[in-house]
Amino acid sequence: MNTPDLGLPVDVPSTALFTDQYELTMLQAALRAGTAERHSVFEAFTRRLPEGRRYGVVAGTGRVLDAVENFRFDPGVLGYLREQEVVDERTLDWLADYRFTGDIWGYPEGEVYFPGSPVLRVEGSFAECVLLETVILSILNHDSAIAAAASRMSAAAGGRGLIEMGARRTHELAAVAASRAAYVGGFDSTSDLAAGFRYGIPTVGTSAHAFTLLHDSERDAFRAQVDSLGRGTTLLVDTYDVAEAVRTAVEVAGPELGAVRIDSGDLLLVAHRVRQQLDELGAVDTRIVVTSDLDEYAIASLAAAPVDAYGVGTQLVTGSGHPTCSMVYKIVARAQSADAQAPLQPVAKKSLGGKTSLGGRKWAARRLDAEGVAEAEVVGTGPVPQELAGRQLLVQLVKGGEVVARESLDAVRERHIAARAGLPMSAMQLSRGEPVLPTEFV
Repeated sequence: MNTPDLGLPVDVPSTALFTDQYELTMLQAALRAGTAERHSVFEAFTRRLPEGRRYGVVAGTGRVLDAVENFRFDPGVLGYLREQEVVDERTLDWLADYRFTGDIWGYPEGEVYFPGSPVLRVEGSFAECVLLETVILSILNHDSAIAAAASRMSAAAGGRGLIEMGARRTHELAAVAASRAAYVGGFDSTSDLAAGFRYGIPTVGTSAHAFTLLHDSERDAFRAQVDSLGRGTTLLVDTYDVAEAVRTAVEVAGPELGAVRIDSGDLLLVAHRVRQQLDELGAVDTRIVVTSDLDEYAIASLAAAPVDAYGVGTQLVTGSGHPTCSMVYKIVARAQSADAQAPLQPVAKKSLGGKTSLGGRKWAARRLDAEGVAEAEVVGTGPVPQELAGRQLLVQLVKGGEVVARESLDAVRERHIAARAGLPMSAMQLSRGEPVLPTEFV
């Protein structure tokens, strides 16, 4: 699905204040010190995966590109900063003309990553790069967490349909981003029309219990829905008695009934009973959709059930227990002066408590075994070994301030499916464990 091709809006309001104040105060001090224009390299990465996760999923890259393009300090924003005395007039003058003119490289969206993977690399002057820290991290941390949960659920579903339906369980704007990230991670559709409108994700939805309760009888409710939406609709059958509802549904819609939805009870047991009943009534092609607080573990537990699709809400949009992936944005190299020809010098934070970082502009490649299965994530700062030259992971996303790698969501989704398939089979295990690939620093 290519949003620009569909003519859907991709513009967002100015993202300039999606930042922390210290980024602007650092800018002011650097301008005063004469260091603001030093060429710098920042990298976004995570030191560890959330507990129990075997791999991470890069998601939100397309939204990052939109955010960078829209990082503009318009008169209203500048007026606010002046009124609050956040920075001085010299800094406000500099911000008025702000445009990111540097380069961004990164793992292509949908790719998998591991601890230490340089998921995103931002290069330019210190001043223009440091301002982007918070907006980049807020997008990558949220979207990658949702996509990782979606990927685990997709793997557990084993090819059965997945519907994202968590809009009512999170912030209204986060819901749109979550739906996009879920699609990247392997979901097929969403109930959120805003996500469908903005990103072209397929949307689905029929009725809730309120519609059944509105009518004098379940039969009246089913008849009204079928008359309006056709025999291929999905009827909700657990408002009263499931067996009676299934019987009534087939009587009203006939064996051409599209699907029934089960939203409560022992889903494994009820699904088997409903499938048997549908088959006995001649509705052999009627599908069964289950919902009700599902996560990857519940989906896996239903693998033996005659279920055709799962609807997932709360656990998906909250990252199934891990709503962030703890990415950080660190300067790893900077020029020795503001001279355009000044050489880069690696820099790194050295502190206790596991918060150290590795200096230097990095490349990353994935080494495969003899069977073509990934066996290690290799990250380095020097020359790329010849045997890994064709396996490099970073691609250029922005060149000289211009986006050069915007792509469709369908392409991103397909990339993720392929990347996940290239991992060892143990990556699909839901049991707790270490990252499925070690990260080797060379």
